[in-house]
Amino acid sequence: MRLRILLATVTATLAAATSPAAAGTPAAPHACSSTVDIRGFSDALDKTSYEGTFVGNLSALSVDSDKRIVALSDRSSLFTLDPKTLKPTSVVNLADEKGAALDSEGLLVDFPHSRLRSSGGTPTGTRLVSSETEPSVRRYSRDGKLLDRLPVPAPLAVAPAGRATANLTFEGLTLLPGGRTLLASMEGSLSGDTPGIVRFQTWTRQGRHFASAAQYGYRTDTGLGVSETTATPDGRLLVLERGFTAGYGNTVRLYLADLRHATDTRGIDTLTGQGGVRLVRKTLLADLVNCPSLGAQAHQPQPNPLLDNIEGMAVTGAAHGWLNVLLVSDDNQNAGQVTRLYSLRVRLPHPAGH
Repeated sequence: MRLRILLATVTATLAAATSPAAAGTPAAPHACSSTVDIRGFSDALDKTSYEGTFVGNLSALSVDSDKRIVALSDRSSLFTLDPKTLKPTSVVNLADEKGAALDSEGLLVDFPHSRLRSSGGTPTGTRLVSSETEPSVRRYSRDGKLLDRLPVPAPLAVAPAGRATANLTFEGLTLLPGGRTLLASMEGSLSGDTPGIVRFQTWTRQGRHFASAAQYGYRTDTGLGVSETTATPDGRLLVLERGFTAGYGNTVRLYLADLRHATDTRGIDTLTGQGGVRLVRKTLLADLVNCPSLGAQAHQPQPNPLLDNIEGMAVTGAAHGWLNVLLVSDDNQNAGQVTRLYSLRVRLPHPAGH
């Protein structure tokens, strides 16, 4: 299946949830901003189960080499979703070296050798999964076997071993074009760094393994944390910043970030955004509160009923100058929240200086 076919089926499935018959709203694209359209949403997975496993707590998305969508639960479950129906077709449970569950937050399906398949036609991509507990990045086979674990710089460990705060570590995971550089984004700041400045850690591929490499500082909006990062085909990053305020709801903003010219901060103990340190440059693409609601309903106060706790994001392809982007919200297995998939189109501005 070609990638554009995947995009068509995913978009059609999500648009069906917001068709005039289903929601009383037009099925045409709707603008969230001058560069972002929302094509549709689906609550079909909300409060469902598959083979005895709750389908929820979804914190990350990726696309497999057979074009199926892989969705990661932060309760150590890895689902494969059919691109036409968005329903699970398989589930794999993950564990750490001691057999314990993970607080799994970031996901990347890695197929570095031109998306080669096995002789039987089965996709061969391994799964890189980040946990915000230690933090860690582990690599798993398709059937959930733990293969290895990447090195993590000591300061990024949770205190007292390092300077990170529990549950505010590796939330996003992505591979830059070319397949040689892996990037994990911290959700929150290290102790000693200026609040709101978070670190992006990279690794470079060396054979079958990854070695620790450059690190960058990124400034979030006040009160928000980084919930996901996803590479664009031109080497920049889509960054989701998210926050929650009781009685108000969620804030979710989509930024475009550019690592070029940012300072390598791995040898800098304290990040203040001053002293000649160049942080990652970012450009707001859309505040999702400005998206049309498309008839969505919220189970708790929200500034826009379309919004929820959006944590996962994947670029599923490109067409006619637009990126097709899939988002998912984490319902925390909570009756007041929803597992919701969102289909967006994103047009990237030209890089500065081009």
